Amino acid sequence: MIRLGSLAGYPFDGPRVLAGWRPPAVAAVYAILYRPDAGREQYAVIYVGHSEDLSAEGFPFRHPAAPCWVERAGGRFGVHVATYEIPGGLPGHRAQLAEELVSVYRPQCNDRQYDATWREEWIGRVPGQPPTGS
Repeated sequence: MIRLGSLAGYPFDGPRVLAGWRPPAVAAVYAILYRPDAGREQYAVIYVGHSEDLSAEGFPFRHPAAPCWVERAGGRFGVHVATYEIPGGLPGHRAQLAEELVSVYRPQCNDRQYDATWREEWIGRVPGQPPTGS
């Protein structure tokens, strides 16, 4: 198990080597990882996605972003995957979590990036803070 997300709050299954992995037919959020330093058990997130059916995503290497994963990891056997099936999660929950993970990790193989920012009109001004734009 690996914990990902803001405050590392989501328990993902894995990581496991993507080559040879048979994805289950389940709805989940997934993170593609690699180890920047092969001598350490530390992983870097290079792609985040979500799916209604992992078995239909084109894993291990028919996914449209797979060439980026392989290049970043230095080969097929350097690519790892971790998955999280959100208990009671709906498509909107999976999309929201995937966007959060993209904003936290800024994975290089994702086409879209999201900022981890807020605006006053969304939640109001923090007491003691000057208004935005001052």
